[in-house]
Amino acid sequence: MSKKPVKKQDPETTGHSWDGIEEFNNPLPRWWLWTLYACIIWGIGYSIAYPAWPLINGATRGVLGYSTRAEVAEDIAYFKAANADLREELVAADLSEVANNPELLHFANANGRAVFATWCSQCHGSGAAGAVGFPNLLDNDWLWGGEIEEINETVTVGVRNETNDDARYSEMPAFGDILEEEEIAQVTEFVLSLSDDDVDQTMALAGATVFADNCAACHGEEGLGDKSQGAPNLADAIWLYGGDRETIMQTVTNSRFGVMPAWNARLSESDIRAVAIYVHGLGGGE
Repeated sequence: MSKKPVKKQDPETTGHSWDGIEEFNNPLPRWWLWTLYACIIWGIGYSIAYPAWPLINGATRGVLGYSTRAEVAEDIAYFKAANADLREELVAADLSEVANNPELLHFANANGRAVFATWCSQCHGSGAAGAVGFPNLLDNDWLWGGEIEEINETVTVGVRNETNDDARYSEMPAFGDILEEEEIAQVTEFVLSLSDDDVDQTMALAGATVFADNCAACHGEEGLGDKSQGAPNLADAIWLYGGDRETIMQTVTNSRFGVMPAWNARLSESDIRAVAIYVHGLGGGE
C-alpha cells in the first residue's frame, strides 16, 4: 500500500494581517545577512577613517587626514616645479620669437589651452568662436589689435574694468540722448550700406551726413574703425552684438559697454603669455 504524499506545509506567518492577507515569515539567507553586516561595519570604519559627514562649516576630516584637494595641490605643485624652467623661459622670451622654439611653443600651447578652458571659454566658447557680446577670437577683427603682443596686453589689463588703471577703454555715447529718432534711423541705414546693398538709399544718403558729424571721429570717414581707440570696423559685416537693422539701431540708441577682467590679478605672467600664444595660434589675430 503506497504512502499518501505529504503536502508541503506553508511557513509560519509574521502574525500580521492586512485585509485578510498574511505575510510569510521567511528568514533572509544567511549569506545575505552577513554581507549586510559586513557592509555596515565597513561603512562605519570608512566614515571614521576618511572625510565623510558634512557639517555646518565643513566636514569630518577622518582620522587618516586624507584629502583629495591636498592630492590635487600636490600634483599642481609637482608639475609647476617640473615646468619651472620653461615658465621662466616663456616669461623672458620675445613673444614674436616663441614660434621659432618648438619645445617652448609646445609648452605654451598646452598650458594656454588649459588656461583658456578654465578661465576664458565661459565667455568666448570652448572653441573660441565667441557669442553675442563676446568676441570671436578666430577671425582678424580685433578691436585693440590682433598681433601677439597686443593680445597679450589685452589679456593682461582687460577691457573697461575698474580694477586696472591701464585697462583697454573706449565708450560709445548713447546717441538716443543726442540724436533724433529719424537721424538714428538714417545713420543705421548708412552703416548697413557699408556692407549691404539692400538699403534705403535716400535714408542712407542722409545718414552719411549724420555719420560724418557724429561717428567718423572714432570709426573713420569710411567706417573702417580705429583699433587704437577700440572702435570697430563697420564695413566688414562682422558684428559683436548683431548686424540686423533693429540691433544696430539699439546699439546706436543705447550704446554697448562690454567688460573683460584684468587677468594679471588672477593669472601668472607665464599663464597670460601662454594663453595669448594659444589664442593667436588659433588662426585669428594678425
